[in-house]
Amino acid sequence: MDERATGIVLRTRLLTESSLIVHWLTPDLGRLATVAKGARRPRSPLRGKIDLFYSAEFSFARSRRSDLHNLREASLLATRDQLRRDIGYVNQASYCARLIEQTTETEAPLPEIYDLFATFLDALPITPPKPLMIFAFEAKLLQELGLSPREGKMVATIERLVAMGWLQIQQLTLTETETRELRQFLHGFLIYHLGKIPSGRSSVQ
Repeated sequence: MDERATGIVLRTRLLTESSLIVHWLTPDLGRLATVAKGARRPRSPLRGKIDLFYSAEFSFARSRRSDLHNLREASLLATRDQLRRDIGYVNQASYCARLIEQTTETEAPLPEIYDLFATFLDALPITPPKPLMIFAFEAKLLQELGLSPREGKMVATIERLVAMGWLQIQQLTLTETETRELRQFLHGFLIYHLGKIPSGRSSVQ
């Protein structure tokens, strides 16, 4: 029996010349992976409905042998084309997607993290790419994971970012010293708790 979900495409990769593996973030089913058979064929009903950071309603059939399920249908909800106007947006969104993948389990409900990522993606193209958006995403994700820092010089700033909406964060201005200290603090904190940081953090700051 097919299941239905709403999700955001975290990443895709080629499986064959005509098929894709699609990694989704969903609120109720968490992260899951599907095979989009024939999605790259010109007449495929999936063509044009699957790409990085697209949102879609989709149906899939669970595999009994692996955690790679069969994608049946997809109904496009949002393409977020504005993210593709600037490689900086794509780099920031991709880093945050990798951070979600590193810090969450597959197929466990993630409604708060789904909402966090969806609102982040929608807010990104409102202003030019800013390092502060990455720091705020890291801070908010740590909060959802129950890992918020409780001690240190930058705790008050991090708590402020967690409490603020994305539009407020985009209007916030930090000094070069504050930005450098926040970058370094979060870098060290993430390394301590995660063991490593996903690739690309240095290029989005």
